[in-house]
Amino acid sequence: MTTQKGIALHWKILLGMTAGVLFGLLSVWLGLNEFAVDWIKPWGIIFINLLKLIAIPLIIVSLISGVSGLNDVSRLSRMGLKTISMYILTTVIAVSVGLVVVNLTNPGKILPREKAIEFQQKFARNVENQTLNNQMDSGPLQFIIDLVPANIFEALTNNSSMLQVIFFALLFGISLILLPAEKTKPVKDIFDSLNEIVMKMIHLVMMVAPYGVFALIASLIVDVAGTNPGDTLALFGSLGMYTLTVIIGLLLIVFAIYPLIIGTFTRLTYRQFLKGITPAQLLAFSTSSSAATLPMTMECVEDNLGVKKEVSSFVLPLGATINMDGTSLYQAVAAVFIAQIYGMDLTFLQQLTIILTATLASIGSAAVPGAGMIMLVIVLTSVGIPTEGIALIFAVDRPLDMLRTVVNISGDAMIACIVEHTENKSDYPIVNENNTL
Repeated sequence: MTTQKGIALHWKILLGMTAGVLFGLLSVWLGLNEFAVDWIKPWGIIFINLLKLIAIPLIIVSLISGVSGLNDVSRLSRMGLKTISMYILTTVIAVSVGLVVVNLTNPGKILPREKAIEFQQKFARNVENQTLNNQMDSGPLQFIIDLVPANIFEALTNNSSMLQVIFFALLFGISLILLPAEKTKPVKDIFDSLNEIVMKMIHLVMMVAPYGVFALIASLIVDVAGTNPGDTLALFGSLGMYTLTVIIGLLLIVFAIYPLIIGTFTRLTYRQFLKGITPAQLLAFSTSSSAATLPMTMECVEDNLGVKKEVSSFVLPLGATINMDGTSLYQAVAAVFIAQIYGMDLTFLQQLTIILTATLASIGSAAVPGAGMIMLVIVLTSVGIPTEGIALIFAVDRPLDMLRTVVNISGDAMIACIVEHTENKSDYPIVNENNTL
């Protein structure tokens, strides 16, 4: 019995997006706005709710499972601390670069101001909650106070308390590491199994993504255009500028930030580094999965860049779990873009929250296609941005996912080279231009 391979999910999502655009425009032209709102939009809301539903379970089980599995950190404390610190640092840099670029290009402000005001009024409750939260901020350390939940069960019931959930999950996972393995093994096994279950749930949710995207895009076009189809051109102009902004940010990371770091901490030239990891980058581009690319990444850094297996086997799997430079940059740009679409001006404190949330969320982001979209829900809700705007991001998410995965695995390989150089400086091999040792 033979099985036929169906259409890939990203093509289905693109088809759903295209059908949503056509249906939305048709609804406006034929005066079917009310039909679209009453019978199509609810399915988009259901899809958004599914994404929100999976966000907190994903954070809890993936973070606890991932952190508690870092037993090598206790044995290789120096290498572990160095690796994790550099991963966090590069992630913070990536998010910051994304925020700088998006604040310079302002892709969401291409949409006419009156349309942004209409969006803001339609989601007035989100804006009111955001304003109320800003008024409640009292003092320069309120941001840190808000990280620590007074009641974890209360935090679990509120999607805007994602940072508190992340804090609890990190504390729980670290506590598991510090206890003897024989006492914590049953708990670790439970969370490893739960992690597999949540990954399957994500797979099931993403199966209905094409239909959810169709409903969301169709209803958004009706919301934006109203009775004037010409207003959709401004929306697509904003989307094009958003795409360009993400690409500019990713290029800055790869061709400005990474060369500086490589040149500072290793003996490699950046040309040697790129030649060494090109096969892994191509695979990452085609699979959009850091996890699927991991074997190739390890082979490239060991055979082409002179990294010892004892370093690569520790640094790279850890990086596939917690280091998502490209994904974090994209989340920062997407959050500001969606906020601008809804006419919301984010304060410096809120953008600081995005940096912290995107950094911590990247630790729990699964290294599989589409997981970054789930994590984006966490970033959006942390600063009160309407998650319905994710529909716009879905339209161009697949090609951007391919590009940011290349950045993700490039960052992992870079850190592996740095750790190798700093740990084994005396016998670190010199790689020639042909990437031979």
